[in-house]
Amino acid sequence: MNEQANSVNERYEAAAPAELSSWSRQDTTWMLGLFGTAIGAGTLFLPINAGLGGFWPLLILAVLAFPMTFYAHRGLTRFVLSGREGADITEVVEEHFGIKAGALITLLYFFAIFPILLIYSVGLTNTVASFLEHQLHIMPPPRAVLSFVLILGLLAVVRCGEQAIVKAMSLMVYPFIVALLFLAVYLIPHWNGGILATASQVPAPSALLHTLWLAIPVMVFSFNHSPIISAFAVDQKRRYGVHAEQRSSQILSRAHALMVLMVLFFVFSCVLTLSPEQLAEAKAQNLSILSYLANHFSNPTIAFAAPLIAFVAISKSFLGHYIGASEGLKGLIIKSGKRPGAKALDRIVAAAMLVVCWIVATLNPSILGMIETVGGPVIAAILFLMPMYAIRKVPAMARYRGQASNVFVTAVGLVAISALVYKLAV
Repeated sequence: MNEQANSVNERYEAAAPAELSSWSRQDTTWMLGLFGTAIGAGTLFLPINAGLGGFWPLLILAVLAFPMTFYAHRGLTRFVLSGREGADITEVVEEHFGIKAGALITLLYFFAIFPILLIYSVGLTNTVASFLEHQLHIMPPPRAVLSFVLILGLLAVVRCGEQAIVKAMSLMVYPFIVALLFLAVYLIPHWNGGILATASQVPAPSALLHTLWLAIPVMVFSFNHSPIISAFAVDQKRRYGVHAEQRSSQILSRAHALMVLMVLFFVFSCVLTLSPEQLAEAKAQNLSILSYLANHFSNPTIAFAAPLIAFVAISKSFLGHYIGASEGLKGLIIKSGKRPGAKALDRIVAAAMLVVCWIVATLNPSILGMIETVGGPVIAAILFLMPMYAIRKVPAMARYRGQASNVFVTAVGLVAISALVYKLAV
């Protein structure tokens, strides 16, 4: 197995350019695609969840945001790059850890991502129905019809291919960035200190650590784009060969810098406008920060813009998570012993996704939030712990051993998993 992997790597080294080419438009497209997968509907709840802990935990989380997210996703990218040519994450797991481990990780990978896709299907239907009814004053069509049309429309983009998905997501990022900036700047005249009132109250070390422990998963999963990392790494290896790791790291670092700067500006603008009591009220009402701000200011512009922003956020996150979910389902079908042709497999997966997403969006179950929470520990294990374990055990990743970032990623992964399990238990 290792000889085969080495042979593939030698072919890549021979075929790869002697020097890394300059930054291309495709690199920018991937950077925005990564941004688009990570920064979605969860961002609109992040100011509430992160701000409730007070000033000092939020400041510490802001400092940790970039290294927490960048090093983890870089590790997962390196893991996929360590496999043979064209191998996605499920195939690389099988290559390194064996058939049984590959089947188990494929199963977990699928059931960690697919429920999030279902949640986005429900959220998209609810957002559009509410927008038609309350902003446009149009009676929305029956829920079954509306959800079918919306999901079919997104799957039409999917049918155009992976590059079309990434390009569509990168295009949708622009209005989302503009909207976040507009809202953050709009709130500046309304800053009243908000969370700064808690700055003079330095929490006890035990209370601070407990708050950070429970808040780290919120920050981690607000920037999570692991479902698209496999496709990203495969494309980088195809384009850049032996230089794929270097260019991937450059794209990831720029994408995460953009994520952290944009989102933290938005978060701090919101928490400087609202008091901790108002943030707690928004959480109790189960509202996104946009909805609460629209009610707080009675501003028709925000009331009209909020659902449009949510629509863009959910749609691009849906597309990014579809890549990961379809990859997992294809892996499950192949590992079951059935090997349909590539086009037939794409059609089977798309049809299955359409039917299940449509049924769930039509039924609108409230249980989905809990399903997402259950999937959280699995995502954390795949994103944080599996690549670090591979660095210690897999010869193809030996060159990454001994880095301080490995210890950091492992520690954050264990913290995130333990906090999520604790939340489920209490």
